[in-house]
Amino acid sequence: MAIPKTLKEKANKEMGISTEDARITKTYLFVAFMALLIGGLLGLLQGLNRAGLLELPSWLNYYQVLTAHGLLLVVVLTAFFTIGYFYAGLSHTLGGLLPKVRKMAWIGFGLKIVGFVFAVIPILMGNASVMYTFYPPMAASPWFYIGLALIVVGVWMCAFGAFIQVANWRKNNKGKHVPILSFFATGVFILLFFGSLPVAIEVIVMIIPWSFGWVKTINVMVARTLFWAFGHTLVNIWYLTAVSAWYVIVPKIIGGKRWSDLLTRIVIIALVIMNITGGFHHQIIDPGISESVKFMHVFMSLAIGFPSLMTAWAMFAVFERTARKNGGKGIVGWYKKMPWGDVRFLAPFIAMLAFIPAGAGGIVQSTNQLNQVVHNTMWIAGHFHLTLGMSVVMTFFGISYWLVPYVSKRVLTPAINKLGVIQTIIWTVGMVIMSGAMHTVGLLGSPRRTSYTTYGDNATALGWNPYLLLLAVGGTLLIIGVLLQVYAVINMMFFAPKGETEFPIAEEEEGASKTPYWTERWGLWIVIMLIFVGMAYVIPLTEFIVNAPPGSPPFKTW
Repeated sequence: MAIPKTLKEKANKEMGISTEDARITKTYLFVAFMALLIGGLLGLLQGLNRAGLLELPSWLNYYQVLTAHGLLLVVVLTAFFTIGYFYAGLSHTLGGLLPKVRKMAWIGFGLKIVGFVFAVIPILMGNASVMYTFYPPMAASPWFYIGLALIVVGVWMCAFGAFIQVANWRKNNKGKHVPILSFFATGVFILLFFGSLPVAIEVIVMIIPWSFGWVKTINVMVARTLFWAFGHTLVNIWYLTAVSAWYVIVPKIIGGKRWSDLLTRIVIIALVIMNITGGFHHQIIDPGISESVKFMHVFMSLAIGFPSLMTAWAMFAVFERTARKNGGKGIVGWYKKMPWGDVRFLAPFIAMLAFIPAGAGGIVQSTNQLNQVVHNTMWIAGHFHLTLGMSVVMTFFGISYWLVPYVSKRVLTPAINKLGVIQTIIWTVGMVIMSGAMHTVGLLGSPRRTSYTTYGDNATALGWNPYLLLLAVGGTLLIIGVLLQVYAVINMMFFAPKGETEFPIAEEEEGASKTPYWTERWGLWIVIMLIFVGMAYVIPLTEFIVNAPPGSPPFKTW
């Protein structure tokens, strides 16, 4: 069995991804960018309405738009892109996908699409304006929640497909390290599975029977807690996906080597172990949770800053070494040797820079006294757009300029690269203006998740208007960026010249120390992760259930 496997790996490396594997990634990426297009248009409507510049029709209110915008960009775009990207990576680095893994990817795709349709129809009908977090006691149509459940099951199908693929490679390559991009994929899919378990329990066990009327009340505290065990983890799943490109792809694009393989794998393991435990930092102002438990969650949230700092060190060390090798001199002058005209580098580099203020904002929100000031204000929306809209989505954009041509057997033309650079600049300016306005007006007390109102021409509310106008300006620039990005993806997928595009995976630097094999002990890391999760959640959840607050019937507030 070893010889055919080796031949298959060589053929995959020389000839590129197989047609069957490419079709999976192309389909997932196409759906992701269609979600970006529709979600971006809804975001523009939302921004113009919030600024008081557009009055939405009665059949499409602000809260419908907000719910659909969040579902499309937070769930559909990120999930479909992440799965498409990592499945291409698994195929490339592990010698092609197994037939049963391909089948699982298509089953997962079908489940997610059906679930998405089930979730969107109630939103359009005005029966599910509960927003992305769908907090009880607000209740949507049961079919909305059934749709969410199907999306989660579809993600699980893809996660187990990835586990089977990696297990098969390890069986045929005993004693070897899983290639680094597949190692990243393993970490991401572990988090996707274990992180989505709490929200699956919330939706399937609690909310669906409650929304059908089979049970009269719901435990709101348990529901919120289960959601944020997932919601907090999801943010860092996006982050870990972006980090994989920073460590593995970007160094190759700039002509450099990958930083320490051991450090990279430790960063992945640390993010997996510490991630799920941290959800209560989103519930700092919630009652019924002891200070000690909240403190543990805050500590774990802040601890994620350490692998982030390791990443910053590694990335800028790679940039400096590579630039100096190419003739760069001086303390700052070596930056001139970076390929600023290459969108595959420019977009993720700006994404990295954006994570500095985005991460600092996360620290603010994890601090009790500061959280009291910004909680439920537009500051939170600004932070979210800076984290997802810049650090994550701009990395996804940079990936698309080589991944889409790679799976389409086409090439990135100079014209599309130039368009990508323009799009990156427009997107950066738009997001800086919009998120900056959101952060500022949030500090002035403007609430998030509300349509435009002056609160009876209250002087404080009227003072928010200039910032809300800036929000609309930033949103307008962003929709231009969305249109350019979708055009570039469609061009690279269907119309660019035929040719072979490299899957850029950087090699480790020469003379690097050998990575110990204990890094491959995923069973151990999962056990440690579950111990941390148990320490963080068992006692408070038990308290919420044994000494339950009065349950709530469903409410429709729109």
